Amino acid sequence: MARIALVDDDRNILTSVSMTLEAEGFDVETYNDGQSALDAFNRKLPDLGVFDIKMPRMDGMDLLQRLRTKSQMPVIFLTSKDDEIDELMGLRMGADDYVRKPFSQRLLVERIRSILRRQDAIASDAAGAPEESTVLDRGDLQMDPLRHAVTWKGRDVTLTVTEFLLLQALAQRPGFVKSRDQLMDVAYDEQVYVDDRTIDSHIKRLRKKMRSVDNDFSAIETLYGIGYRYNEE
Repeated sequence: MARIALVDDDRNILTSVSMTLEAEGFDVETYNDGQSALDAFNRKLPDLGVFDIKMPRMDGMDLLQRLRTKSQMPVIFLTSKDDEIDELMGLRMGADDYVRKPFSQRLLVERIRSILRRQDAIASDAAGAPEESTVLDRGDLQMDPLRHAVTWKGRDVTLTVTEFLLLQALAQRPGFVKSRDQLMDVAYDEQVYVDDRTIDSHIKRLRKKMRSVDNDFSAIETLYGIGYRYNEE
């Protein structure tokens, strides 16, 4: 049973969403501010977090930023209906997805299941293959799905599940272009709709993380209007 942390200062959302998630078989923990959630996470991390952005004591952005210093636990943001800045900032800070308020609880459940399935698929694929065959070696880049580990020029790079899947998809066929639609298929289930800027934001975050260990990183190329390509350096 997956453990979901729901963090929102709206008690109606906490009550209704937690009831829906529990009915779907999840174990739900609820918090009405970011600081309370962080204190609990320091003791034991859940499998996935659903964070509102605007909260007292510690907002969702601050909570994610502090969480990312020690964990790549998947996070879905709840954002205001028309607040694209919050959505983009959240993705660039390392959130895996976002859902706009007011939202369909069925949509939220599907987004949660999609991310958890992606995690399970990575673990299952790695466990079912010989260890030496799971490592993707592209010169400066090594990716090990078995350990969810990435190194660039021998230096560790910590990626979220979505970032890992996108980099893996690009690096598997260097020189070949992946359209945004193809990358969406890699990172999200078919029944989960995302738009182009979601993929773009994940790629920007991925590049930022790679450049944090190598300022000259340029292996991911943007082909405007087409998609992205991984070039071996």
